[in-house]
Amino acid sequence: MTINCNGKLVDLSVPKIMGILNLTPDSFYDGGKHNSLKKSILKTNEMINDGASFIDIGGQSTRPGGNKISIREEEKRLFPIVESLIKEYPDTIFSIDTFHNSIARRCVDMGISIVNDISGGYYDPEIIKIAGEKKAPYVLTYNEISPFINDKKVNFENIVQKALFYFSSMIKKGYENGLNDIIIDPGFGFSKTMKEDYFIMKNLEFFKILELPILVGISRKSMIYKNLNINPEKALNGTSVLNSIALLKGANILRVHDVVEAKECIDLLQSLQ
Repeated sequence: MTINCNGKLVDLSVPKIMGILNLTPDSFYDGGKHNSLKKSILKTNEMINDGASFIDIGGQSTRPGGNKISIREEEKRLFPIVESLIKEYPDTIFSIDTFHNSIARRCVDMGISIVNDISGGYYDPEIIKIAGEKKAPYVLTYNEISPFINDKKVNFENIVQKALFYFSSMIKKGYENGLNDIIIDPGFGFSKTMKEDYFIMKNLEFFKILELPILVGISRKSMIYKNLNINPEKALNGTSVLNSIALLKGANILRVHDVVEAKECIDLLQSLQ
């Protein structure tokens, strides 16, 4: 299984790591830690050296209850740093975490390889067209903000069945809009209860029926720290546990804050092959 990132074929038969670079002041775990050029370069360099294959850059916090910012504010946070990072690390595969088509277009034109949209095209349907036009891999997230998947005419027995229905329909739409590479993300923590998050994790292998790469992003999320009655700062061990389970169930990409620990999960589980 491979994806084409700006002409570079990435083999996902061995799982890969997507390091998180938040250029936000208010993200739930690392808000304000990397939102300057110097800090972002240092963090990117650290994650690359630790084994990240992709760096996912975001300028809009998507935490529950987070403040939605204007497109202009997101541009101000992103564009100068994205441009500098691409010049500093020309061989690195970067992803842009946004739901605005104009930001995705500009970032891909600057050299970003992957479009990661947590809304599945709901906030801005044009973003799928942009990814298709630019031949950029598109991360398709299952997020119940869309009324499409809450159609009362369809009776779903469980959330996995609902997610598979959603992915099947949206994958068809993606191909119709020119996408070549689609990565599916079950969307842990987005519009779901904790029980639903764990049900998806328990049944993650069912998504392999779609024959597309599976991205799992559970790093330090509330499904871990609220379940354990701790805070995000203490949720690294729980993250490693669930990342290991996700890998055993077929995850191809782990989106994480902590690259070293994710790489250890992958390396150790590869020893079982």
